[in-house]
Amino acid sequence: MKTLFIEKTIKYEGWQLSPHWIYKNFKIQGDAIVAFIGECDVKLDEMVDIEDVINNEPIYSKSMLSFISEQFNINLVEGVYRQRLLICKIKEALESRGFKIIRNGDDLFFNNKKLTVSIATKSANSILIHTGINVSSLGTPIPTSGLETDMGIKDIKEFAQEVMNAYNEETEDIIMASCKVRGV
Repeated sequence: MKTLFIEKTIKYEGWQLSPHWIYKNFKIQGDAIVAFIGECDVKLDEMVDIEDVINNEPIYSKSMLSFISEQFNINLVEGVYRQRLLICKIKEALESRGFKIIRNGDDLFFNNKKLTVSIATKSANSILIHTGINVSSLGTPIPTSGLETDMGIKDIKEFAQEVMNAYNEETEDIIMASCKVRGV
């Protein structure tokens, strides 16, 4: 899997969770995960999570670290497993810095406040994952925690690269583990 931290600020509005967005914008073809920082403002008409639409819960953060991944040749259930793996890698990276993080499904919480948003969905030819981590908890519509405002993490790029590398290594290791056994 290819990884890239995008240096420019990108406002995540939901439409970026689309087939070949990574390839068309950053010339990375195949399985990939990219990260970027920017405002997150997902209106209900761009929401992929139907439960959030029904509950009238748009997403907003003044500053969010977003991960977008596109992966091919897997089904939606495996895509959700990989989404949860990404969440677990984020949790591990934060816990290695001494933070107590609670995971509930695909959500992470710090000090009983929501830290992340995440969704996995299927396109015609791939699985798409978006996971966002609040950098700032200021101005969010619900009580949240932020990497910078509440946890004091200043080097967001370094954190993002650590998470992407760990996710890539784990995914590759799982694939290699499946190649070393004989069928019975």
